[in-house]
Amino acid sequence: MALNLIIGKSRAVSELRGLISQAATSDAGVLILGESGTGKELVARALHTGSSRSSQQFVPVNCGAIPKELLESELFGHKKGAFTGAISDRTGRFELANNGTLFLDEIGDMPLEMQVKLLRVLQEGTVDPVGSTKPVAVNVRVVAATHRDLDRYIDRGDFREDLFYRLNVIPIILPALRERREDIPELIQYYLKKHAKVDGGMPIFDGSLIDALCDYDWPGNIRELVNLVHRLSCFFPNQKVSLSQVPANLLPGDIARFGATSGHGFIDGGPVQNELELSLYVPEAENPVEDAIMRAQGSAVAAVSASTSFPEDGVHLKDHMAEIERNLILKALEESNGNVSQSARLLNLQRTTLIEKINKYKLD
Repeated sequence: MALNLIIGKSRAVSELRGLISQAATSDAGVLILGESGTGKELVARALHTGSSRSSQQFVPVNCGAIPKELLESELFGHKKGAFTGAISDRTGRFELANNGTLFLDEIGDMPLEMQVKLLRVLQEGTVDPVGSTKPVAVNVRVVAATHRDLDRYIDRGDFREDLFYRLNVIPIILPALRERREDIPELIQYYLKKHAKVDGGMPIFDGSLIDALCDYDWPGNIRELVNLVHRLSCFFPNQKVSLSQVPANLLPGDIARFGATSGHGFIDGGPVQNELELSLYVPEAENPVEDAIMRAQGSAVAAVSASTSFPEDGVHLKDHMAEIERNLILKALEESNGNVSQSARLLNLQRTTLIEKINKYKLD
């Protein structure tokens, strides 16, 4: 099984491997949810590899990358002469995946009119190639994935609820990389070795660079990390690399800004004191959301004196940021009378992500 390609020893990854192993033995539909770059196709391939269909085709389709006027032909095929440009018969992706697995990536971007046709195929087990009057039987396991908030899409009429239930028999929610930071060093090492085989030399990242990469939030998730590791492998083959050696233009903005520290009390040419004063300034709250943030920030600000000196044991920034997040979630739940979907909209989160955070902070 391709589970060995799912790198990490965190609890989140261990639970993910277990869920994949269970789901692989079933033919039930799977819906993989997660931010862009979290490895949804890798999980889909692991499901296929571990299933009884592994000797057959795994066929991926990106529903968001195919123009809507061509999507029906891509999925179901067409007959010669069915439309202008159809100069020969074409086998659709469903038929290509017969007895195997069809991976419908970015299912949230599928047009509504295609959702109706997909639902019919899933219910009846047949496809109708464009221009044909004869249905074709198919035996396909469908695994779908999206980074969209399908609950919100359903609420506003952009995604069919009946199709959602058909696809979402087994939900698999992928954690963002920032939610499993303990896996970052292992991921870095894995991709350094992988790129060394192609680029001819493997750099060694020292502790300062590893620490900076572990503290970064990775909005692009694993895809962004792979990109950065590949970039640095190209620039520093067979070299030991520290954070201070890497030019700012080769690093994400947040890392570059703090990585430019000279060690003499300056960041990007300005005094550290000014940066501290800016980060610790708390304006007077003008609305309930700001008030929630201020309540959490209060303890952090109180921990540092007006002269911006820190206590001997320092302050725990991550703890204070977590408290801000917790207070905002509580405020959203309070304003929505406990309605999770409405709270998720207020916080611009996927409903499933909010549920994870509610469980994390034991707010249920």
